[in-house]
Amino acid sequence: RPEAGPDTIIALSSGQPPAAIAVVRANGPQAPALLTALAGPLPPTRSLSLRAIRDPRSGELLDRALVALFPAETSVTGDTLVELHLHGGRATIEGVIEAALATGLVRAARAGEFTWRAFVNGKTDLIGVESLSDLLRAETAAQRRAALGGEGLTRVVEDVRVRLLQLSALHEAALDQSDEDDVRTDRGEQQRLAEALHGDLQRLLERPGAERLFDGIRVVFAGPPNAGKSTLINALAQREVAIVSPVAGTTRDVIEAPVTLEGLAFVLTDTAGLREEEADPIEREGIMARSRIAQADIVVWMDDGPVPEAESGKAIAITARADESGRVTDGGRLRVSAVTGEGLAALVGQLIARARALLPSEGDVALTRRQRRHLAEVRDALGRYHGEPDDLIGAEHLRQARAEIDSLTGRAGTENM
Repeated sequence: RPEAGPDTIIALSSGQPPAAIAVVRANGPQAPALLTALAGPLPPTRSLSLRAIRDPRSGELLDRALVALFPAETSVTGDTLVELHLHGGRATIEGVIEAALATGLVRAARAGEFTWRAFVNGKTDLIGVESLSDLLRAETAAQRRAALGGEGLTRVVEDVRVRLLQLSALHEAALDQSDEDDVRTDRGEQQRLAEALHGDLQRLLERPGAERLFDGIRVVFAGPPNAGKSTLINALAQREVAIVSPVAGTTRDVIEAPVTLEGLAFVLTDTAGLREEEADPIEREGIMARSRIAQADIVVWMDDGPVPEAESGKAIAITARADESGRVTDGGRLRVSAVTGEGLAALVGQLIARARALLPSEGDVALTRRQRRHLAEVRDALGRYHGEPDDLIGAEHLRQARAEIDSLTGRAGTENM
């Protein structure tokens, strides 16, 4: 909702101070007037100019900085934009912003308001906003690459939108102008277009999603009490995240440790030891371990017994505590010791290999849950259209598909139809 006061906003747009350089942005119709008040005559557009930044109230010199002016048609927000490239000390930044607010020409921006204006002005869509959000929170190389791949998804969605509009136009024309000689009324052509688009969407939806990239591959360490799960997790995380004790049953609850291995995000989960009988009321918390095992992407099985059939497809079976005398490797299992380091590199290699099979390949389009939900609705609507004998109801299925595309991008496409 619009706020009372000036429609021009100002905020620090770079990282938190102190820093070498701080970028302060003002956005809106009064941005040029603000720049004049702080730095004198306007510089040439889209170029950096060195200016003295002064407090308009007292004339006090606040900084010597580079300034830039971007007209609305060339700015990232679609509104007139001013940038002040200041020295990055906290006192300098606060002094300049305070002086700007004192002019009454601007107000402090709300969180995300610059991006919101870019969206409202058609400079980006919801997919672009989500990609920017993912890029800002990226902590691994894989997350960064996936976030920068948002442009690829935008192209894919635009292709789907155009093809869906073409199909809809053919169908509506056949309904309303079938008596015209130049209107193609062959429903077979429409069905072929719908089938091809449905197939492309199905293949897109079958690709690995982006959730694991940002949430992390969930690795659960499972085995009996005192199997060495906590020690092994600490060794992989290279920090003390789980309590280690020779007393069986020390781990009573689920402990999670986010780690990055070779540029991929993992969540290592330490669970209570699995027992045949869990009579102790506190030990019943170990039941949570079975639930976490069921939800895991990968299970590191540390029990000397066979891997349960339900987990066999996602389990890496190891012989833990390999440094202890008498530990016999059964069935070719990987020998691992968190104490001596034996097998740790091999275990990491297996975790990486399993993870890469669960993650989108580099360059592939990766969908978020929201994007997947909308595209799945488009696919389902096309499926209903393909099998619908009534042309009027078929037109409604296509309308629903177009509405889902609009919800996906955040843009209304009614006039396009």
